[in-house]
Amino acid sequence: MHTAFFLLLGGALARFLLRHPGEARTPWIIALSVVLAALYVLGPALGPSLGTGAGTGAGTGSSTGLGARPTPRRLTWLALVVAVWMVLVVLAPSFAWCAVPLFYTGLRTLPARAALVLIAVLTVFVVGAQLRLAGNFDPNLLLAPPAVAAVATAVFVHMERQAERQRALIDDLVRTRRELAATERREGTLAERQRLSMEIHDTLAQSLSSQQMLLQAANRLWDADPERARAHVRTAESVTERGLVEARRFVHDLAPADLAGGGLDEALRTLAARESEAGLAVRFHAEGTPAPLPDRVESALLRIAQGALANVREHADATTAAITLTHLGDQVVLDIADNGRGFTPESPREGGVRGHGLPAIRARTRQLGGTLTIESAPGEGTVLSVAIPLEAS
Repeated sequence: MHTAFFLLLGGALARFLLRHPGEARTPWIIALSVVLAALYVLGPALGPSLGTGAGTGAGTGSSTGLGARPTPRRLTWLALVVAVWMVLVVLAPSFAWCAVPLFYTGLRTLPARAALVLIAVLTVFVVGAQLRLAGNFDPNLLLAPPAVAAVATAVFVHMERQAERQRALIDDLVRTRRELAATERREGTLAERQRLSMEIHDTLAQSLSSQQMLLQAANRLWDADPERARAHVRTAESVTERGLVEARRFVHDLAPADLAGGGLDEALRTLAARESEAGLAVRFHAEGTPAPLPDRVESALLRIAQGALANVREHADATTAAITLTHLGDQVVLDIADNGRGFTPESPREGGVRGHGLPAIRARTRQLGGTLTIESAPGEGTVLSVAIPLEAS
């Protein structure tokens, strides 16, 4: 529109100079053309056309939208531009078609009703100028300028509505993205809390529980059998040391301490030997061809084994337990079996007094896309089986 304005202004001035050379009004026409061009260029220096500072005016080429409230400086500038143009049209009707870019200037600068009034006034001047140039009445000259004004206004209003829809859509997208980010943060927080609760249950809580049991046993035997009591204390000290290592690694969010020295097979073998020291005979057996497993799978299976043995030790009243790790190529299966008193798997508490061990095992299995199977009955022991597909891990 800015380019069109200066082209129309230059074309009208050239037409006048070619057809009316040396006339008395020529200096005035040239001077007013220069003033009009200078005023139009001055638009950007006046800043935004909105009183709120949102958007830019006609001089910058950015649409501010109908219904805008212009600043007094913008109103004064637009009034001067229109006034100079009107004088030019009165002196030289060929300047009339500069009104088309001024339509957009008014639409960008004024509220809707004021802009329509300005366009109507500009259109009247254009019609009068064209009839003067024709010299006689021509219906086309009477209808064409209003049609051009209507088309220009409709195009601007359509673009403005499209821009408003885009702004609303962008706002919705930004708001939706913020809400999604907040939801993901909440879900991440909840998942992290669940992870922390399971980690604490499978490490620190189990270690403290073992220490408590050993120290209670030592206290009961302290007078009657000092050697056995001291053995319990030494075992509790060993459990405390391992718990401290787990706590330090837990703080730094590293893998389980037992995995630091080897793979999952070695960690489970160490776990079986350690649990046997507390009065429960635990053996470990591996089947299949061992293959490297993802860290998160190894860590989860070790935690599951620790949680399962904690339940065996505290609730099953068992004398023997077996850990079996089976590598099947496309999946890895962990089985923990005991000869304890068993329970009814459908029971809400599932044989556990604290009620957190099995839910934690289920959650870990679900996170890896695996399946958990529990076979048990009162007086017949328990077999817990976890199958993890390696593709899903």
